[in-house]
Amino acid sequence: MIITQTPLRIGLLGGGTDLPGYYREHGGRVLNCAIDKYIYVVVKQRFDDDIYVNYSRKEIVSKVDDLEHELVRESMLMTGVTQGVEITTLADIPSAGSGLGSSSAVTVGLLHALFAYQGHQASAAELAQRACEIEIERCGKPIGKQDQYIAAFGGIRDIRFGPGEDVVPEDVGLPADERRALQHQIMLFYTGITRSADTILAEQSANIEATRPQLHLLRDLAGLAVDQLRSGDVDAIGPALRESWEAKRKLASGVSNGQIDDAVGRALEAGASGAKLTGAGGGGFLLVICPMERQRAVRRVLADMRELPIKLDRLGSRVVLNVMRDIWG
Repeated sequence: MIITQTPLRIGLLGGGTDLPGYYREHGGRVLNCAIDKYIYVVVKQRFDDDIYVNYSRKEIVSKVDDLEHELVRESMLMTGVTQGVEITTLADIPSAGSGLGSSSAVTVGLLHALFAYQGHQASAAELAQRACEIEIERCGKPIGKQDQYIAAFGGIRDIRFGPGEDVVPEDVGLPADERRALQHQIMLFYTGITRSADTILAEQSANIEATRPQLHLLRDLAGLAVDQLRSGDVDAIGPALRESWEAKRKLASGVSNGQIDDAVGRALEAGASGAKLTGAGGGGFLLVICPMERQRAVRRVLADMRELPIKLDRLGSRVVLNVMRDIWG
């Protein structure tokens, strides 16, 4: 039996510039951090040759190609695990439409568990690259690459994409006290709205030429925020996030709506320095950056939303249990 633990994430700045239609030519950049909410993947050997997959439903098949869960199917094909296993995925947060990168965390965690099952110790870079191949190339999802890299590497990352296909996921390298200071300003609230990111991201991809000025600004704000963090100015994140949200709202029609705009406005009026939706937008979690002395006021005006307390996670995907049995005795 193998169990992997893979972190979810919050994208602070630069989201949208990791889409290939933009970064291949202009270079993209995001500031992203892993959080202490996880996807767990369990891979267990079976006595027979069937394949059992447990998620929000249960599949039992005799051939990999018959699996409907495309991420499991393609991960099994990629790693060469093709029979005699039971696979279970578990999530700390309801994974559909959360905006916390859950699909990519599932893919990274699946690959990590299945490679470990095969006796292969995959690096974070390999896990991220292969997860991108599965989601973007094999499954045709209109997504970028930031979620796979932060899930695999963890930490607080300055992730740069292109120009071309290169990805550099550099740790921002904050001292412990500054990392805590940033963590203390982060608040997450569940909007109660779930949505498919694919629709919004497909529209964003189609709009890249028309929204190039906004994408340039989002990329540059991410770079500026990284520089400010490294110089010790944790308080600069909120204003940068606030400015980036105004640009991001213009990338596609479904990024925001009246209900979300109202919630962002209430948070800012209560003293938050920045607020935006995590992920592609449209729903999921509202990320609020707020000094600790104003957080009680923010909680009061957002009392209609459930708060999710989080901490930042320094590690990426990891194997937390590896029980291998020699079937030959």
